[in-house]
Amino acid sequence: MTDPLVIHPPKTADACVIWLHGLGADRYDFLPVAEALQQRLQSTRFVLPQAPTRAVTINGGYEMPSWYNIIALNPARAIDQGQLEGSAQMLCDLIEAQQADGIAPERIFIAGFSQGGAVAYHTAYIKWQGPLGGVLALSTYAPTFGDEIELLASQQRIPALCLHGQNDEVVINAMGRSAYEHLKAWGVDVAWREYPMGHQVLPQEIGDIGDWLAQRLQ
Repeated sequence: MTDPLVIHPPKTADACVIWLHGLGADRYDFLPVAEALQQRLQSTRFVLPQAPTRAVTINGGYEMPSWYNIIALNPARAIDQGQLEGSAQMLCDLIEAQQADGIAPERIFIAGFSQGGAVAYHTAYIKWQGPLGGVLALSTYAPTFGDEIELLASQQRIPALCLHGQNDEVVINAMGRSAYEHLKAWGVDVAWREYPMGHQVLPQEIGDIGDWLAQRLQ
């Protein structure tokens, strides 16, 4: 397993964002974003993990960095649940490591783009049972959210910011909106932002993320 990329802040770290890349990317994918946000959040550490390389069925079995195998796209994502659980456990381990390093759990945020965001959702609202600072969900979906799920009180208190492109051709806007609607129905403090973009990240979006984090790290 490749070690995460850790971007230390200029000041003593008292907060942390753990940021998961998307399918086929790597731990360097969001390095420029982390560095840009850190200029404003000068005591926030960024941890960028690397997904294991494995075969992805929808891509003809080609091996690439992947948090879990995607077996089919329609009518909804069919995924390898065991691999998702493994990635969620990895994320839990990283959260616990930050706590052991002195970061309060309420100041630990998990972020993810696309497939990484699905892992973030599953970890925060299904697997992790303690407090967290919040979830940043970029251009993503929630394959394990359903009407039968009941959140713990600690999970319900984890705020979320959902960000999505209006013209996303990979994870359609409705899939992102569905995750947001589930969180809203469960009583989570959740906000929705959408942008005139496809499956990508815009500077305006990063600015909104910086505002949201800064508000919670005052």
